[in-house]
Amino acid sequence: MKLFVTATSLCLALAAGTAFAAEPTEKDAIAMVDRGAALIKSKGKDEMIKQINARHPDFVQGSLYIDMRDLKTGIVLAHPINQSIVGKDLTDVPDASGKKYRREIIELAAKSNKGWVDYQYKNPTSGKIEPKTTYIQKVGDVVLEAGIYKK
Repeated sequence: MKLFVTATSLCLALAAGTAFAAEPTEKDAIAMVDRGAALIKSKGKDEMIKQINARHPDFVQGSLYIDMRDLKTGIVLAHPINQSIVGKDLTDVPDASGKKYRREIIELAAKSNKGWVDYQYKNPTSGKIEPKTTYIQKVGDVVLEAGIYKK
């Protein structure tokens, strides 16, 4: 029995360590956006919207997820975590610090096609407003976004 308890404790400790070690990185965000861009190019943006809204594991991994907005209107086309913002133009709604980061995302996508934008956002894992950096990429007439929370 003692051996079983020790083995179980060891397995739980290893599982907990793995969970904490799996914080998403900038590389993970870029890879997720690249997967989304490839999907749009091969199957179209309607399929990408379906995948995002269905919370497909390729596009939702813990606190890392992809969302999509229309480049011209700023309207959110798909969001796996906050469905209430889909269909809305939040371009000029500021973050907790007053920054209009969505406007910056659209301007960066139009100018450079891809890059990083920093802002404050509610972390779905912690429930707290935290510093976040998001990798964005223009794909046709939409912008794909995937961000990580900074520690």
